[in-house]
Amino acid sequence: MAELLCARGVFAGYGESVVLEDISISLAEGDSLALLGRNGVGKTTLLTTLMGLTRLHGGSIAFAGRDISHLPTHGRAALGLGWVPQERMVFPSLTVAEHLLAVARRGEWTAERVYQMFPRLLERSGNFGNQLSGGEQQMLAIARALVTNPRLLLLDEPMEGLAPLIVLELARAIRTLVKETKLAIIVVEQHAKLALGLTERAVVLDRGRIVYEGPSEKLANDPAALHQLIAVA
Repeated sequence: MAELLCARGVFAGYGESVVLEDISISLAEGDSLALLGRNGVGKTTLLTTLMGLTRLHGGSIAFAGRDISHLPTHGRAALGLGWVPQERMVFPSLTVAEHLLAVARRGEWTAERVYQMFPRLLERSGNFGNQLSGGEQQMLAIARALVTNPRLLLLDEPMEGLAPLIVLELARAIRTLVKETKLAIIVVEQHAKLALGLTERAVVLDRGRIVYEGPSEKLANDPAALHQLIAVA
């Protein structure tokens, strides 16, 4: 399958500060990747670098056969990068339906389809962003990214701070995206075993560098390696 994303020798950070060092990753259409590591090792920085929100000090990023290393964020979104930030960025004065209408682009993912994936959002379609629970806001953030019809979806800590039942619901939705669509997905997640159960491949960062890359299942079944890499028992 043709390569969709290719980051090679990426050095990036904020201003003169370099957070990521010599990062190389690639994904084909339909690939899924768990991006793991302790707090502060550069996981979110890697996602924001892919979206063009950091300073690129070296290396290159290509998407769908095009060099996007210096393309602005809106240009990357137009090419098919979808981003669900850790902060969710739900607008308090827009309804659920308005959130989806404001960003929708033609494609397979419509408001009706995301309502099928997240029935709670259909029930809350007339509610404003500030009237939603944390879990509902997360569902909306994912749904909003999907209706842009991306080719690659970046999920930054989608389960953070949510009740166990909501985590199960979101995990089920992500698993459906991985198994039943052509969407490529990168998931940053503190719940390492959960992320490994949702994805095919895993990358572990430490101090801004890749220290492990391999099959998710293999890492999930190696408690000693998990503990060494991420301090997970």
